[in-house]
This record gives sequence, structure tokens and C-alpha cells, in this order.
Amino acid sequence: MLRIEDISYSVEGRPLFAGASATIPEGHKVGLVGANGTGKTTLFRLIRGELTLDGGRITLPARARIGGVAQEVPSSETTLLDTVLEADTERARLMAEAEEAVDGTRIAEVQTRLADIDAWSAEARAAAILKGLGFDDAEQRMPCSAFSGGWRMRVALAGVLFAQPDLLLLDEPTNYLDLEGALWLESYLAKYPHTVIVISHDRGLLNRAVGGILHLSEKTLTYWQGPYDQFARQRAEQRAVLSAMAKKQEARRAHLQSFVDRFKAKASKARQAQSRVKMIEKMQTIQLPEEAEKRVFTFPKPEELSPPIVSIENGSTGYGDTVVLSRLNLRIDQDDRIALLGRNGQGKSTLAKLLSDRLPLMEGRKVAASKLRVGYFAQHQVDELHVDETPLQHLLRARPGVAPPKLRAQLAGFGLGAAQAETEVGRLSGGQKARLSLLLATLDAPHMLILDEPTNHLDIESREALVEALTWYEGAVILVSHDMHLLSLVADRLWLVGGGTVAPYDDDLDAYRRMLLAPEKPRGTQKAQAEAPKKPQRPSRETVLALRAEVRKCEARVEKLNDMRDRLAAKLADPDLYEDARVGELEVWNKKYAEVMEGLDRAEALWMAALEKLEAAETA
Repeated sequence: MLRIEDISYSVEGRPLFAGASATIPEGHKVGLVGANGTGKTTLFRLIRGELTLDGGRITLPARARIGGVAQEVPSSETTLLDTVLEADTERARLMAEAEEAVDGTRIAEVQTRLADIDAWSAEARAAAILKGLGFDDAEQRMPCSAFSGGWRMRVALAGVLFAQPDLLLLDEPTNYLDLEGALWLESYLAKYPHTVIVISHDRGLLNRAVGGILHLSEKTLTYWQGPYDQFARQRAEQRAVLSAMAKKQEARRAHLQSFVDRFKAKASKARQAQSRVKMIEKMQTIQLPEEAEKRVFTFPKPEELSPPIVSIENGSTGYGDTVVLSRLNLRIDQDDRIALLGRNGQGKSTLAKLLSDRLPLMEGRKVAASKLRVGYFAQHQVDELHVDETPLQHLLRARPGVAPPKLRAQLAGFGLGAAQAETEVGRLSGGQKARLSLLLATLDAPHMLILDEPTNHLDIESREALVEALTWYEGAVILVSHDMHLLSLVADRLWLVGGGTVAPYDDDLDAYRRMLLAPEKPRGTQKAQAEAPKKPQRPSRETVLALRAEVRKCEARVEKLNDMRDRLAAKLADPDLYEDARVGELEVWNKKYAEVMEGLDRAEALWMAALEKLEAAETA
């Protein structure tokens, strides 16, 4: 059991904790949440004993082991598997002693202890953890020096999970994981045999992997039972109740003060007035919980282009002479919201780079709208910002002829106020840097926005603001993210990247999650299951609702294209257009009309297919 009792701690005279207390029962999984800068990481350092408390105490059971990921694994020639095995220092020490011990009694003690900690299955357990975090069998035998810093962070995480400390402290562990790794970690933490405290802004993890929320606010700690959504709902209800009570109290205070003001000078009422003064003094002002700071993103509106804005036929792409993706037959319209799914290394980022013209098409045909503008955001762009320049200077370089007040307004539209606009990027938080990179990516009002892991370093409120901004955005969105909550709210189409190509994924995100977490089965078992007759299942209510939404979307797209067709037909009916001097213009309009008719045929086919799926589901 972890006990935090009446602790206080200050940094350069600024108090982070004042009388904060909490108790975490043994074996509980807890999410530590709170606004940026409130002291979540500092609390971890206090628990580990790296910092000295100003007051109070933090206690753990005697000999309890505390573990966490402090930094990436060093670049060395040690293999990933051996690096993880070495993380369990007791096992490593006992295995070395078993090789050298000569005393019979000591040999027996060592072997008994090795059996107690299940040392002989250690390699299989370490390999399973590495595989869950994205390393295949061949990569596990490679040296750490073969991997970049982000991948070595995964190895460090694998090491601490393998060591299984009694108290596991994780600070934003999904920031360097992809969707598959994040889902695996959720499942692993939910079954972890000891106590876990995790700092995270990943709503999916906080809902599925933990059973309690430790909220850091106003220098105190409050423990709430249940996952994050329950905490958010209960806190909103608490605030509503306290707000109503505060209004009633203010009305009563005003009523009493009114009596005092009227009669304090009147002798016959002086005693009554004095008693009301005392009542006002004894009133304890009701304090409302700290309200989350409003986060915003304001994406500019692009003009409408004729569909499709991008189409690829029999395409292939890759790096140098190496083909990564082939057999690409893709179409993107301006109202598409597409999530890219697929295991690590299958080519999601490669596809994103192809669509943003950062990689060439090696074979096939790619057609893009002539005026198409593409915005691209990836985590490496955040790291490439000029740390010695301010956000305002970044915008001045990108827009040299624009007046600074207008640029400041654009920064404010992305939650970067006057103070942040003049602060060097190197001193901004990770979330503020991400906001600046998102602003730079959308500065030209792109028709298609490609986002590769946009939520790293964004807090929960900022992620919700991003969802809202993408909902109102009038361009296509191509999204790669480990944030399942973001994907579920934004994407209405899923593409699966795997096997060297890209194909539509017809199921939903929950089915994809189940597929990723399902244990691999022997081939014989899979064959037997494939041959066994399948019992038809009635579609769930969520499936039917999703199909209805798809029908509505298809219908709206057909209506939109019909409207475009009618406008183009009216244009082509103009006799002046057929004059010799306007032959080139006529060809342009005929081409646009042909593109719209092709899009209309495709949209009507998709609409009919969606209607058939809905009818089959409703009659099943």
C-alpha cells in the first residue's frame, strides 16, 4: 500500500503540493491526471525518493521495489532480448551466482529462489513483452545500437515490465508507441500483478487499464474510484452541485448584507444588524473545483474542389529501389475521414508521405486536383522547430508579408496566447510545440490534412479540442494515431495497411482491437475453425447505427454530386462557351463534368451497397 500523508513541496518558492494526501491500495491500477505543470512528474520523483519533501511523508511496504522508465536504453551491442533479461537484476545476479557457487547449501538456496521467481521461463516472458511492443523475433536478436532513440525507449519499457516492480510508475508510456503497442500495453497493465500508477492523456488507456483516478488539482490529491469517463462525469456533477450551492450562498450573503446596510445606523435594529454581520463572517465560501482551461484549434476553411481530390491506380512506392507498398488503388474525396490501421512497419507512414508528395510514385498513376493543397503533420516536425526562435518568428518566416497582429491572432486560434507567441520554442511545453506545428501545417488552408500521431504531448482537453476542430474542418483527413478515442470520434473510413498494400477495413475499431489482442493460434486450430460451420450472429445495435450513418453519408454525397452535375450542366448549356475562342475553356468544363459523373456513379454504387448492408443487418 502506498500512503501519501499531508505532503508539501515547493519549487523555487512556488508550492506544488500543500497538505496533499492519498492512499493507493496494493495491486490497484491508478491513472494520475491533472493540468500540465501541476506536478505529476514531480510526484513520481518524490515517491522514488529523488526529491526531498518539505513536509509530510510517503510510505511504502518494506523492501518494496519501485520501477519506471527514466530514460532510453543506451546504444550498445547487447541484444534487445538480453537487455530486457538484465533488467531483472535479482535474476541476473542469481544466474551468475549459480554458475560460480560451490557450497552445496548455497547452491540449493539459489536454485530454490530461481524457481520461486520463475527464472527458467524468463526468456519466453521477455520475448512476449518485446513482441507486444512491436519487435519481431529477428529484431529481438539485434543489438540496441541498431535502433533509434524512440525504439530504445520501447526496450526500456519492456525491461521495467519484465522486472515487475511492486510499484510501477509510468509517465506517458504511449507517447512512443503506435496503436498496436498502445492496445497491447492497455491489456498488459490491466492484468499486471502489482500496483500501477500511470500518468497519461490517453483516454482509452485511462478507461480500460485503470480502476481509479488520482486527480492532482489546487496542490492537493483526490482519489476517485472508477475509470476516467466516470471520474469526468462525477467531477462535472460535483461542480454543478457546488455551483448551485455557491449561487444560493451568494444570494443569502447579499440578502443579509442588504439588511445590515439598511439598519446598521438604526438603534432599534443595531443588535439584529450586528448578528447578521457575524453570520456573514462565519460563512465559509464554497470553493468551486478548478475548471479545465479551454483549449482551442481553429483550422482555416479551404475552397471546395471537384471529387476526387486524389486517386491512385495500380500504384507502388517505397524508398530508393525498395518497394514498400504496391497494388495501390485508392480514392480520396474532400469529405473523407480516413484512419490508417496496421501493425508497425507495414507502411502507414510511407503511405502518408506518398499522399503528401514526400515520396514519389514508383509505378502506376496518381491524379490529384490541380489546386490541391496538402497539410502534413508528423512528430519529427515538432522536433525540427527552431528552438531559439519564437512562434511569431516562425510565422513571420512562413508569411513574410503578413502584419504581426494577424499572425498573433492565428497563434491565438491555436491556443498560443500573447505570452507564448514571444517565448522561444525551446522553452515551450511539448503540447505548445505540437500546437505550433499543427498551425504551420494548416497555414495554407489545405484541402487534405495528413496527421501522423498528432496527439503526442497534447493533454486530454487539447485532444478533445482537436476532435472538435477536425469535426468542423472542411477538408479530407488522413489520420495515423495510437489514440483509439480520437480515431473512434474522427474516422468514418478505415484503411488497413499490411501485406505490402492498402485495402479498406470493413469492420469497426472494436473488432480491430479484438483482432490485435487475440492470442495467435496454431495453424491446425485456425484451419479447423475455418472449416467449422459458422453460426450466424445478429448484428449489434452499434453496428446497425453505424450502417445507418454510412447510408446517410452516402446519400449526402450523392446529393452533393448531383448538385455539382446540375451546375456544370448549366454551365455547359451556355452557347457562348462553344465559340472558337473558348475551346480550351470548354475542354476544362467537359473534363470536370466527366470527373463529376464518374464520382456520381461511384457514389451511387456505394450508396446502394450501404443500403443493402443495412437491409441485411435489420432483417437478420
